Amino acid sequence: MSSRRGTHVYFRTIRAQGGSVKKLALAAGAGALSPLGLVLAVALTAGGTSIVSPVVAAAAACQSGSATTGTDLGNGQTLTAEQVGNAQIIYQVSANLKLPSWAAVIAIATAMQESSLINLTTATNYDSLGLFQQRPSQGWGSAAEVTDPVYASEAFYARLIKVPNWQSIPLAQAAQAVQHSAYPDAYAHWQAQAKQLVGTFDGAASNCSGSTSDGDGQTTTSPVQLPVGFSLPAGTPVQVVTAINYALTQLGKPYLWGGTGPNGYDCSGLVMEAYLAAGITLPRTTYQQVSSGTPVYSANQLEPGDLIFTAGSDGTAANPGHVGIYIGNDLVEDAPHTGAYIELSKFDGGYWNKNAVAFRKIA
Repeated sequence: MSSRRGTHVYFRTIRAQGGSVKKLALAAGAGALSPLGLVLAVALTAGGTSIVSPVVAAAAACQSGSATTGTDLGNGQTLTAEQVGNAQIIYQVSANLKLPSWAAVIAIATAMQESSLINLTTATNYDSLGLFQQRPSQGWGSAAEVTDPVYASEAFYARLIKVPNWQSIPLAQAAQAVQHSAYPDAYAHWQAQAKQLVGTFDGAASNCSGSTSDGDGQTTTSPVQLPVGFSLPAGTPVQVVTAINYALTQLGKPYLWGGTGPNGYDCSGLVMEAYLAAGITLPRTTYQQVSSGTPVYSANQLEPGDLIFTAGSDGTAANPGHVGIYIGNDLVEDAPHTGAYIELSKFDGGYWNKNAVAFRKIA
């Protein structure tokens, strides 16, 4: 992802759902194996069943813009420097979390409705405070926290990404699912203005589409199909069979930052849920999963179900940020990066064998 502008922005180390800084798929991009509309049927011999996984369509995000102090909001008001600064904080938190621009559009539109982008430190309705009128009595945090624009934005996004299909449902519906407002349709009024602001902060319309691959790992693999008649070797542990069966039934679903299913997953979310289906509880993030199970000391010792870790774009060799599941037959399954879909690729195809930094056996 290109660098972001820093004016009027607070910076903080941010970890979202489950403590993992991951990315979210918004629109069709990389991952040619699964374009929009593809229906993928997967059969697994070792006790599996045939399934169908539809790809979830995504919404367009924002447009390029030049919203600055004095920009007409279309309601007789013009933006102040304070409002622009607060909008940019909301945007920057989203960018730091590696969320697509559409998340910032929703958040800014919400704040425009709730507070007119003014950080309200005195409650005017019950105990509602801050940019999003978050209520301490409703579990949003203390009064000091919800009036911190960075904290308030983090809290908003943490709840937004838990809304089913938030990236494809109407803006007002997504905002309402977070806010529970008495005026649920009002958020839509600010959609165009929020898009203009986010387009300004993004600096280019291409960054507003959500299709930029700013992934947390592989961007150079060549996706492949599951071979006809694929089966696991005799003697494969039942838990491994179950985990791989679960993972294969997710093929074709979109990468979803912070996602743990069923509509989408990030890389560690896919691994965690696959093994949870097999009765094995793993930590949420790659940084923790790399210490799970037992080490596998070389690539030629890999067996189905083993995890393969790479540094990715947001980790290091010692603290890897990306993970895939080895399913045998030289195949690795993973949720690659923003704009892509859960896919299979060859271990010896270039990315995995060249970038692997650790292997772990879970069962």
